[in-house]
Amino acid sequence: MRILITGAAGFLGKKLALKLLKEGVLALDGQSPQEITRLVVFDKTQADLPDDERLKIVKGDIRDGKFMRSLLQPAPDVVFHLAAIVSGEAEKNFDLGMEVNLHATLQLLEICRELKAKPVLVFASGGAVFGGEWIETVYDYTAPVPQSSYGTQKAIAELLINDYSRRGFVNGRVLRLPTVVVRPGKPNAATSSFASSIIREPLQKRRASCPVSRDTKIWILSPRKVIRNFIHAAQLPAEAFGSSRIVTLPGLSTSVEEMVMTLEAIAGRETVELIDWQPDPFIQSIVMTWPVHFVPQRALAMGFQKDESIGEVITAFIDEELA
Repeated sequence: MRILITGAAGFLGKKLALKLLKEGVLALDGQSPQEITRLVVFDKTQADLPDDERLKIVKGDIRDGKFMRSLLQPAPDVVFHLAAIVSGEAEKNFDLGMEVNLHATLQLLEICRELKAKPVLVFASGGAVFGGEWIETVYDYTAPVPQSSYGTQKAIAELLINDYSRRGFVNGRVLRLPTVVVRPGKPNAATSSFASSIIREPLQKRRASCPVSRDTKIWILSPRKVIRNFIHAAQLPAEAFGSSRIVTLPGLSTSVEEMVMTLEAIAGRETVELIDWQPDPFIQSIVMTWPVHFVPQRALAMGFQKDESIGEVITAFIDEELA
């Protein structure tokens, strides 16, 4: 089996690659497990991964059509499409967000359409496709009304993948991810970056800045569960999705205050005192458009997983990244 991961230099891409290499097999699209013989990981920067004879690390520009066509030869059995310009950067740089989040995704779909064997395509979308003052709870039938350029780009890509799948051009699966917490590494340009920073930095004895109020609520999922859900999506038979290849993943609705209080209970008062409360109206205004109450009955029925508590999320980060 041949697998391609775009955006593989990002932390989710690396975690997914390591998990696939460790498992060694994948039961794709409801079929019997097959051995993973080649894993191609691609990004604009070099992915930091250990040596493995099954692994091929490629650096390039996802906007380059000629390069991307060569990357998909021979045709992969599955593509995990994680490459994206993150929310805050896409809002500040409209053209770049459109080029990568929308046009490069459409180009990837067209390349897959040209292939004789249609690969399974797992696409990472997010809760930013939802928004609007009137939405308090998101159900499986709630229509996307994005309030950011990033959310709009992702919503358009979702519909394209759904239609390309309906036409038989690709075997798509779209996962709307909650905010992923706790992200390892350094803060990035994502609007939601603070949600990881206020846990990650203090646990490593470094100061963190929180640009939103304590009562701000967010919808989260740990990296551990995200990776499990990526792989689960690839393994589900196409029939399990019915008429829609788009799934809103289950997550945990929490507040910044609850996150900080739980962090204090786990790591002590001196840890949370490393958080600086520095309001940023720009970030707060975007975050306030994101719904935080979800009823993802369809995803749960399909076997997708969520975290049970913010304490579980924090301890998973400590065990996996700091131990």
